[in-house]
Amino acid sequence: MTTFRELGVLPEICDALERGGITTPFPIQEMTLSVALMGTDLIGQARTGTGKTLAFGIPILQRSVAPGDPDYAEVPQGKPQALVVAPTRELALQVSGDLALAGADRGLRVLTVYGGVGYEPQLDALSAGVDVVVGTPGRLIDLCNRRSLDISHVHALVLDEADEMLDLGFLPDVEKLLSMTPETRQTMLFSATMPGAIVALARTHMRHPMNIRAEHSTDSAIVPATAQFIYQAHDLDKPEIIGRILQADDADKILVFTRTKRQAQRVADDLSERGFSSSPLHGDMAQIARERALTKFRDGKLRVLVATDVAARGIDVQGISHVINHTCPEDDKVYVHRIGRTGRAGATGTAVTFVDWADLHRWKMINKTLDLPFDEPQETYSTSEHLLHDLGIPTGVKGRIAEPQPERPAGPARSGDGERRERSRRDEPARARNRQRTRTRGGKQMSADAEQNAPTTESAPAASERPAGQSRPRRRRRRSPGSSPAPQA
Repeated sequence: MTTFRELGVLPEICDALERGGITTPFPIQEMTLSVALMGTDLIGQARTGTGKTLAFGIPILQRSVAPGDPDYAEVPQGKPQALVVAPTRELALQVSGDLALAGADRGLRVLTVYGGVGYEPQLDALSAGVDVVVGTPGRLIDLCNRRSLDISHVHALVLDEADEMLDLGFLPDVEKLLSMTPETRQTMLFSATMPGAIVALARTHMRHPMNIRAEHSTDSAIVPATAQFIYQAHDLDKPEIIGRILQADDADKILVFTRTKRQAQRVADDLSERGFSSSPLHGDMAQIARERALTKFRDGKLRVLVATDVAARGIDVQGISHVINHTCPEDDKVYVHRIGRTGRAGATGTAVTFVDWADLHRWKMINKTLDLPFDEPQETYSTSEHLLHDLGIPTGVKGRIAEPQPERPAGPARSGDGERRERSRRDEPARARNRQRTRTRGGKQMSADAEQNAPTTESAPAASERPAGQSRPRRRRRRSPGSSPAPQA
């Protein structure tokens, strides 16, 4: 079989890949490297999980000038030599990780920039100097507008998952970034699908690109090593079904996809209550919390990750045995990218999709577009025999491994607190009447009790003491607390 060394990859990059357990290139890598290493523009199309990252990552690292190279002094010091644009934060982090692995012996500085975190660490790293920048479109443009990022010297620009950037509305930002780079750059565009807008972008900004497709045009977009199961399930029974799937014979790490952020949080909480180590991953979480959950999932400290489609791309985690679609995907593209998180890099995987009764028409469209044999999903419950047989779930297994926590009853102390609060509200008027307060009358301080016993009328000054023309002041009647006002005449 062909090796990276036979394809002309530098020995230090090959050594770094071998230390990471990567020795044999995938088809997209084998077909791309011989072209990309010469600096030719190219469009690479392959199914998700087939190694597109190293297909453009190795040429970027090999064609960039490292500190130990003889001509390092001729490149602009500290300015990025290559730029990779990714649609999501998770994908940007995954690409940076692969570049760091392959370029460990090259000494190139790789920086990841994305939104949702502070600017200061990224600005400090740019001030210190970087060689390769991987980032999302919005933050890249922000840094360029601040004049903190200068991409006018890059020799290579990569658009990774270009169709996803189109779906997320990043195409204008991508075109703006392309206009900031030299026209003589090498442009590499990688995508699982090629919509018309992406083809038009390639024609406008690429110079005679070579089209590389790692499989035949009639091949399915789904990795063949992924076993698919489609069940028509009731929403209230889904947590029990997932709990049983987690105890299947071949279950390892499991990725659950939901349609909304609220669903992701609810399903993760439900699985945690059932005794399974799980965490949500959605857009309402802080970036540091998302990274922590993904790191724990990658390291095996977290068994279940419940995510929205924000994680459908960019999660490259080894050992995901099952992908579960808690709700039916919106369309065939979402379905392909969701289940593409398993069965990666030649491994086998299992994809389970739950279809609600209201989503039957949507699923039939997905099934027809992808030419799948699941036009009529089988009605399935957590006790169905075919569910246990299909997924290898032992008989008698329940969807919970921890006893449910009983609700905490209201203790005596809490009840007493309520009684005291009620008594306090009831006695407040009496305390207000009896509260000792001092007031000044005729130059003397009087308590509230003394004030109540004082004469109800104030003595008026004598007529001889009143100024001329001033009438006698009107008497004011004091009303004791609780008495009703005098009737009107």
